[in-house]
Amino acid sequence: MKEESLHHSSQQFGKIQEYLREFVYGGIDGAVTTFAVVAGGFGANLDTGIIIILGFANLLADGFSMSVGAYLSAKSERENFKKHEKIEYWEVENLPHMEREEIRVIYAAKGFKGELLEQVVDQICSDKDLWVAEMMKDELEMMQDNKSPFKIGLATLISFIMVGFIPLLVYLIDFFSQIEKNIFLFTSILTGLAFILIGWMKSWVNQTSPLRSITETLALGFLAALVAFYVGDILEGFFIKK
Repeated sequence: MKEESLHHSSQQFGKIQEYLREFVYGGIDGAVTTFAVVAGGFGANLDTGIIIILGFANLLADGFSMSVGAYLSAKSERENFKKHEKIEYWEVENLPHMEREEIRVIYAAKGFKGELLEQVVDQICSDKDLWVAEMMKDELEMMQDNKSPFKIGLATLISFIMVGFIPLLVYLIDFFSQIEKNIFLFTSILTGLAFILIGWMKSWVNQTSPLRSITETLALGFLAALVAFYVGDILEGFFIKK
């Protein structure tokens, strides 16, 4: 019973891992865009309440937009794969000699020769599903992604909102309990920690150097915030009367 429970837990964790890439990149986008809004508001000397309003409007609207975009992109890729798969099935059924020759050419290029090559071709062409799968992979270089487009969109939305909320946290605390001093500094530190965590997760997903991934994520986030800060600072002089 215990082994079955562990096996079930392992399966559930495996399913979550499938969508870790979407979670990581959704989180990066959420943190970068929301922190940029906060930095722009700080540069323009906006009140805490206004920064919170702008931050949440951005967080929810962009989060929804990102998740819909991720869903539609994944759905489009799946539909494109299915379209080409149907074409390959038609060609296998109606042009078998031509498709068989294509399999022979593909495996000859891989180094198969003579009788062994013919055996491989015979084996593949004896199974229509295998035949089509080989044509999809080796001729069209297309691989089916079995991840759910809905879950891809959902993972993106959840991570965007969760991580994107972090730059707003200190401002919310200040709004209700009046911290007043060094609000943006505390926000920058907290957001920096979020960037470090999400950067480390990115290195795990992409199998790259943690230091490099964290550095890139931090640089991206703070560069976006720096640009937003100076834009807010410059535009304040034009549009906000003192």
